[in-house]
Amino acid sequence: MPRRAQPVSYERHSPGSSARSLIDRFGFSHLIVSTVLLTAATILLGVAAKGTGAGLACDANWPLCDGGLLNLFPANLPSFFEWIHRVVAMVAGFFIVGTAVAAWRSPSVRSWVTYAITAGMVLTPIQVYLGRETVFVYDLTILNMHFWTAIVIFVLFLVAAVAVIADRLTAKHVTAAFLVGAAVVPAHVVLSPVFVDSYSPVIQTLQYSATLTIAAAAVIVAMIGPRRFEGRSMVALAVVVPIVAFLTTLFGRRVVMHYLPLLDQLYLVVAGTLLLAMLAGTVLSRRLPTRATPTPLG
Repeated sequence: MPRRAQPVSYERHSPGSSARSLIDRFGFSHLIVSTVLLTAATILLGVAAKGTGAGLACDANWPLCDGGLLNLFPANLPSFFEWIHRVVAMVAGFFIVGTAVAAWRSPSVRSWVTYAITAGMVLTPIQVYLGRETVFVYDLTILNMHFWTAIVIFVLFLVAAVAVIADRLTAKHVTAAFLVGAAVVPAHVVLSPVFVDSYSPVIQTLQYSATLTIAAAAVIVAMIGPRRFEGRSMVALAVVVPIVAFLTTLFGRRVVMHYLPLLDQLYLVVAGTLLLAMLAGTVLSRRLPTRATPTPLG
């Protein structure tokens, strides 16, 4: 009996290719998730550097610090801390550019995902420039622009990452996102200056960790909730949760800057609304029927 011919894999043996590329071995989903984590780490290190005053510890030097070549001999601990922040930011920048290049070269990545990643990459040089300005011009407006540009980059890559791994995210992940959100929102409020008299660098970093966690939960709810569950109530939550999460971040940030006492009250209202939405989603996600076939993301 003749042997059956083995199928040919055009993916691995395409003309002109001798070996799989690094991105094929590592996986695009791993690359973009790593980029999201590095972006989050950069933001949190930046918050900690601002809280400790380490951003001003390099004697207005940028991109190097006050310790000579590559800051091998930092003058003090704050300058070393600021150097670490800059190194992580640099690595995150390389990952951002690499992810964008890989997205354009990968035919399996949706066009809108590629555009979101590209937008994040375009904003990165602006973010670098704003980071430089925080060293030379320690101004409140510059600090706010630096923060919000970082948040936009983080959200763009977070949305793209969830889209890339959407097929692996099930109804249980949506329920978990609601649960995590319901647990983290009270922590975000308790760690805010509304309840904390001494807003130390540690407290600041913890609160902004809660902010990024809320953002991740909101994105999963918005993108995967209607995809995995039937019913208009889930669609409504998918709209309400990210909006209220943004307002919580906005007013929570302004609370830190102490613009107006009224903003404290607005912050508590929107945070309470977000908590109720997360709790409602936790209950509904256990009761609503799941979709036999997930709806496409587009």
